[in-house]
Amino acid sequence: MNHRRDVLGLLGLATLLAGVPARADAGRWRCATGYRADSFHGRNLSQWLGEWAAAAPGAPKVELHANNSLVPLASIAGQVRAGDVELGETIMSSLVTEMPVAGADSVPFVVRGYADAKRLWRYQRPIIERAFADMGLVPLYAVPWPPQGLYTMRPLAGLSELRGGRMRSYNRSTARIAELLGCTPVDVPMADVGQALADGRIDCMITSAVTGVENQVWRQLKHYHEINAWFPKNIVFANAQAYGQLDASTRRALQNATGAAEARGWAASEAAATESVAELKRQGMKVDPLPVTALNELRRLGERCSLEWLREIGPQANQIFIPYYTQA
Repeated sequence: MNHRRDVLGLLGLATLLAGVPARADAGRWRCATGYRADSFHGRNLSQWLGEWAAAAPGAPKVELHANNSLVPLASIAGQVRAGDVELGETIMSSLVTEMPVAGADSVPFVVRGYADAKRLWRYQRPIIERAFADMGLVPLYAVPWPPQGLYTMRPLAGLSELRGGRMRSYNRSTARIAELLGCTPVDVPMADVGQALADGRIDCMITSAVTGVENQVWRQLKHYHEINAWFPKNIVFANAQAYGQLDASTRRALQNATGAAEARGWAASEAAATESVAELKRQGMKVDPLPVTALNELRRLGERCSLEWLREIGPQANQIFIPYYTQA
């Protein structure tokens, strides 16, 4: 009977741990990201870890697990919070359920360029740091994706031509924009965009030129409109307990590497934006300006989304947007 009880106990433990990565030992950390290792985010992440290791010989050995290979993107924050993974990277807007202020950089048509995006992050960051601390996490650095543009199969005279389409979404903001444009939102992760287009599950989308190039969207979509809808950021973070166990010199080396990674990542994002638009053109896509009437429609849509977000979030939204609009 005791042997049977022991076996049942082990089976129960195995069931409990199913789907949870085994913990690394104390001298080894793991970093989970849902993005490709060869993306500009992935290369920056790898360089950051290498620079930290070189500056702090006593630092934990960090294994980088890219492209959802350790934990699915949607679960990374939870696994880092639980301490099953020590470091993670995710798109900030994926955290809005637990951390509504994380959606500030996905409110459309607030930010017009990289300088504006940096200014928005300056005011968003202190609130994000407090929210992360409440979750047992330490935010380390954030880097934006290139600006989000509009992909369509045909040139647009007005936004009404999108009505009835199937628009790719990847968070609450993109789903809401699709609804306001009269489209059906279809949740498609970045890595699956090419297949979703080939299958006819989507026929338009708002996403970056980088995503378009990585998924070779020119096979189905023929027009790209540079509308700079928003600059969503990826954020890299640590489990607070693991971070707190680092000695002072190792932590200083991590902070120094982190500052360099953030600066390098912003520059890489801007370069990737320019290079990716050029590649879309080389592949035969038309990079079209939207008619003035359509741009005005988008700005009105952005104002509506901004007001909705302010009403939903409340005072914390004002702590970001009031200084953003009123201070240099």
